[in-house]
Amino acid sequence: MRDQFGREIDYLRLSVTDRCGFRCRYCVSGAGGPFLPEGDLLTDGELERVVRAAASLGVTRLKLTGGEPLNRPGIAALAARLGAVDGIRSLTLTTNGAALAPLARGLRAAGVREVNLSLDTLDRARFLALTGVDALDRVLAGLDAAVEAGFERVKLNCVTGQDLGQGDPAALAELALARAVDVRYIESMPIGCGRTFHPVTRAQMLRRLTDRYGPLLPAGERGNGPAEYYRIPGFAGRIGFISAVSEPFCAGCNRIRLTPDGQLKPCLQYRPTLDVRTLLRAGVSDEALRDALREAVWQKPRAHQFAHPAAGERLEDRPMSAIGG
Repeated sequence: MRDQFGREIDYLRLSVTDRCGFRCRYCVSGAGGPFLPEGDLLTDGELERVVRAAASLGVTRLKLTGGEPLNRPGIAALAARLGAVDGIRSLTLTTNGAALAPLARGLRAAGVREVNLSLDTLDRARFLALTGVDALDRVLAGLDAAVEAGFERVKLNCVTGQDLGQGDPAALAELALARAVDVRYIESMPIGCGRTFHPVTRAQMLRRLTDRYGPLLPAGERGNGPAEYYRIPGFAGRIGFISAVSEPFCAGCNRIRLTPDGQLKPCLQYRPTLDVRTLLRAGVSDEALRDALREAVWQKPRAHQFAHPAAGERLEDRPMSAIGG
């Protein structure tokens, strides 16, 4: 499945819920507001129909997101169901990690290959200030459980922002000293409440790490997504950077997103282009659903304009929790 600019779209980020016990400052506006009514969320069967249609058009990679996907009842069974769809070759999941420890082995048995765990600071007071929850110990337990469960790769995502008050995020790198995990620094993006923060760029973060550990060595691979990886001598894991704001990678973008209420987003910055939930509940045929997805992907914008948003564009104004990470 290609868009009008010739990019091959083979990656679907599927948000299965907007519910989350955290209130991360860059993700949830204010106190968080009300969650979507249960009836607005796509059912397991509807999610499977979307994945089947997308897979028939060439989508091979599926990531389950939220909100917090582990808050969705029966998440392991749903993961197994979606991962079994013909054509899906990679099933991964992103989580805040607080509920991961007791679920890690079940998710791995369900076919989840990789886990991304969000963690922005190792300072307990700053963690509480960032998330609204005193759950750092549970997140670290989730990290260790993920490593022990045998996922093919465990990644830590740290959102870096000059205004987040997270202290020295370079300290997170040391989680990759004895563990074979990837610690990735992600520039805060101007989406929803994230518009009020200023990202710490890859160049700035790389300089901080170099000052502490000496020169970082290019790892020679980018992985399945846009992350650029490095190695620190003596570390078991790698260090990565995702620099969507300062170093856009739109020319190679291969992804689309589906929000928990079934809205298709070909580009994170712009509002949805297709109401999939309405189509499904109106009895759309499989062929018509594929046609609608194909047309929405064809209209994917050439690039985001995070640095210089164009006047009059249909910019996304919902928080990330309602979109899907």
